[in-house]
Amino acid sequence: MVRMSESDRNEAQRQILGKAAELPAAPGVYLFKDAEGRVLYIGKAANLRSRVSSYLQPGANLSASRGPRIDRMAREAADVDYIECESEVDALLRESRLIKDVQPPYNAQLRDEKTYPYLQVTTREDFPRVGITREPKSKNARLYGPFVSVADLRAALPLLQRVFKFRTCNLDISEGDESRRHFRPCILHSIKQCTAPCAARVGKDDYARQIRSFRQFLESKGTQLRRVLQKQMREAAEALEYERAAELRDELRALDGLQKRGLVDEHVQPEAFFIDPGEGLQRLADVLGLSRQPRIIEAIDVAHLAGGESCGSLVCFIDGKPLKSAYRRYKIKSHDRNDDYASIREVVWRRYKAAGMAEEVFPDIVLIDGGPGQLSAAHEAFEPLELAPPVLASLAKQEEVVYVLGRDEPLRLPRRDPGLRILQSVRDEAHRFAQHYHHILRRRATLQRDEPVRKRGRGPKKR
Repeated sequence: MVRMSESDRNEAQRQILGKAAELPAAPGVYLFKDAEGRVLYIGKAANLRSRVSSYLQPGANLSASRGPRIDRMAREAADVDYIECESEVDALLRESRLIKDVQPPYNAQLRDEKTYPYLQVTTREDFPRVGITREPKSKNARLYGPFVSVADLRAALPLLQRVFKFRTCNLDISEGDESRRHFRPCILHSIKQCTAPCAARVGKDDYARQIRSFRQFLESKGTQLRRVLQKQMREAAEALEYERAAELRDELRALDGLQKRGLVDEHVQPEAFFIDPGEGLQRLADVLGLSRQPRIIEAIDVAHLAGGESCGSLVCFIDGKPLKSAYRRYKIKSHDRNDDYASIREVVWRRYKAAGMAEEVFPDIVLIDGGPGQLSAAHEAFEPLELAPPVLASLAKQEEVVYVLGRDEPLRLPRRDPGLRILQSVRDEAHRFAQHYHHILRRRATLQRDEPVRKRGRGPKKR
């Protein structure tokens, strides 16, 4: 890390403050960076201009208001970048995704693999169930969310159940099961929060109407229910029933909390969905026009910091699962500049030159992390090898569209498509592996040592 002098630090903060004054007064995500361009901290804001400026005001005492960690971050910051979002919810969800991907050193939260909650309504059941989950189904379910606050969602669910009387249990209930007539329903039926399909107290068609009304409510803004609750709250207050009025107020707040959510198609969380590898590979065979289901997928990514410590990675998946013994790391030798295309050409050439000479089994698909430019660079690497490349494709992170060599138009698969999910898993693993090697190289350069950098731990025990 480059250490700035006090004068350089003051000048950098003046420049950031000037840049902050030009930021939009809109929701978004901001990224503080150090002098080398490394992301130090990612945050969200309802007003980007105001929020970023608050870190660098001359009278601000960040150590007291935000803690010493953020104070150190602000002193190291040399630049700030931002991504404008449509709403605060969009900003929060984008912040979460970026923190998990980038892993900034000064973000203490959201760096794990915790996901946001969804409201899940099952389908393909005679009597669909409703529940809150962080591991949503990839099929046979209708999803709403992700929600910003699981507490708000849990508070709202009983209210919604009182209105729409759906079931939340995990029982397998079939309309043709006559033994249901002798089943005793749970207490939710007694307090009129469930119509008890488990005990045959409601028919399949009537219950379907309940679920249909519930889904229509979720897909709207819930204004009708909100008006009813507001009227009941006013009537309770006028009747001096203050406890009841307070309960209705809390229900309205919980209802408002339901609107703090993203859209499944726009804010999909790849780690939240389990995909059957066989289903994903068969889907790839279909969309790519392959004669058989692919078995071996190799992915390549590169990493560097302003051209320094450039490296590349190769990961291998067989039948949809990682084969870590086949992973490879490459330190870039052909150049020392900021050129992703040249780095990709070198990694592809070195990998498949060695594969051709050793007569190894070639993969069915080679996936490049990037867009059409990275794909073209990978294709150029095959030309001097005089080898016919396998299916060559690239997958860029922002749009998540698949570029395939030889096709004029990219493949735009649904965000929850099993084929896309397989490619995302392989691409993300290549990115992780490249970043890990890059950090090792940076630490070696910082310590000026060639030996492997080991994890910190206790030394050998003394006798």
